[in-house]
Amino acid sequence: MKKVLAVALMVAFAASAAFAADTVVLKAKNGNVTFDHKKHSATGDCKSCHGEGTPAKLTLGKDAAHKLCKGCHETKKAGPTKCGECHKK
Repeated sequence: MKKVLAVALMVAFAASAAFAADTVVLKAKNGNVTFDHKKHSATGDCKSCHGEGTPAKLTLGKDAAHKLCKGCHETKKAGPTKCGECHKK
Protein backbone atom coordinates (compact mmCIF):
# COMPACT_ATOMS: atom_id res chain seq x y z
CA MET A 1 0.00 0.00 0.00
CA LYS A 2 2.84 2.40 0.87
CA LYS A 3 4.46 1.77 -2.51
CA VAL A 4 1.23 2.55 -4.34
CA LEU A 5 0.84 5.80 -2.41
CA ALA A 6 4.46 6.76 -3.08
CA VAL A 7 4.05 6.11 -6.82
CA ALA A 8 0.78 8.07 -6.90
CA LEU A 9 2.44 11.04 -5.20
CA MET A 10 5.40 10.94 -7.59
CA VAL A 11 3.07 10.87 -10.60
CA ALA A 12 1.03 13.77 -9.19
CA PHE A 13 4.19 15.80 -8.59
CA ALA A 14 5.52 15.09 -12.07
CA ALA A 15 2.18 16.04 -13.61
CA SER A 16 2.01 19.33 -11.70
CA ALA A 17 5.55 20.22 -12.79
CA ALA A 18 4.69 19.34 -16.40
CA PHE A 19 1.70 21.70 -16.41
CA ALA A 20 3.57 24.62 -14.84
CA ALA A 21 4.75 27.37 -17.14
CA ASP A 22 8.38 27.02 -18.24
CA THR A 23 9.07 30.73 -17.81
CA VAL A 24 7.23 33.48 -16.01
CA VAL A 25 7.71 37.18 -16.75
CA LEU A 26 7.27 39.49 -13.77
CA LYS A 27 6.52 43.06 -14.85
CA ALA A 28 8.58 45.79 -13.17
CA LYS A 29 9.14 49.50 -13.76
CA ASN A 30 12.92 49.14 -13.89
CA GLY A 31 12.82 46.16 -16.26
CA ASN A 32 10.93 42.91 -16.39
CA VAL A 33 12.22 39.82 -14.61
CA THR A 34 12.12 36.53 -16.51
CA PHE A 35 11.87 33.64 -14.06
CA ASP A 36 12.81 30.16 -15.25
CA HIS A 37 10.14 28.15 -13.44
CA LYS A 38 11.16 24.86 -15.06
CA LYS A 39 14.73 25.19 -13.73
CA HIS A 40 13.60 26.17 -10.23
CA SER A 41 10.91 23.48 -10.03
CA ALA A 42 13.49 20.80 -10.84
CA THR A 43 14.58 20.99 -7.21
CA GLY A 44 11.18 19.60 -6.21
CA ASP A 45 10.84 22.03 -3.33
CA CYS A 46 7.63 23.84 -4.28
CA LYS A 47 6.93 24.80 -0.65
CA SER A 48 9.90 27.19 -0.62
CA CYS A 49 7.99 29.60 -2.85
CA HIS A 50 4.38 28.43 -2.82
CA GLY A 51 4.01 27.50 0.85
CA GLU A 52 1.98 24.57 2.15
CA GLY A 53 -0.79 22.97 0.12
CA THR A 54 -1.23 22.65 -3.61
CA PRO A 55 1.07 25.05 -5.49
CA ALA A 56 -0.82 27.89 -7.14
CA LYS A 57 0.07 31.02 -9.08
CA LEU A 58 1.94 33.56 -6.95
CA THR A 59 1.14 37.25 -6.84
CA LEU A 60 4.27 39.08 -5.81
CA GLY A 61 4.79 42.76 -5.21
CA LYS A 62 8.22 44.37 -5.20
CA ASP A 63 9.00 43.80 -1.53
CA ALA A 64 7.66 40.23 -1.44
CA ALA A 65 9.55 39.27 -4.61
CA HIS A 66 12.81 40.72 -3.34
CA LYS A 67 12.41 38.98 0.02
CA LEU A 68 11.52 35.62 -1.53
CA CYS A 69 13.74 35.51 -4.62
CA LYS A 70 16.75 37.59 -3.68
CA GLY A 71 16.67 36.22 -0.15
CA CYS A 72 16.79 32.64 -1.45
CA HIS A 73 19.64 33.45 -3.83
CA GLU A 74 21.62 35.06 -1.01
CA THR A 75 20.96 32.15 1.36
CA LYS A 76 21.93 29.51 -1.20
CA LYS A 77 24.79 31.63 -2.56
CA ALA A 78 23.48 30.92 -6.05
CA GLY A 79 21.66 33.01 -8.61
CA PRO A 80 21.52 36.74 -9.27
CA THR A 81 21.33 39.26 -6.42
CA LYS A 82 22.03 42.59 -8.17
CA CYS A 83 19.30 44.67 -9.83
CA GLY A 84 20.55 44.45 -13.41
CA GLU A 85 21.08 40.71 -13.17
CA CYS A 86 17.31 40.13 -12.90
CA HIS A 87 15.71 43.28 -14.29
CA LYS A 88 16.11 43.58 -18.06
CA LYS A 89 14.84 46.53 -20.10
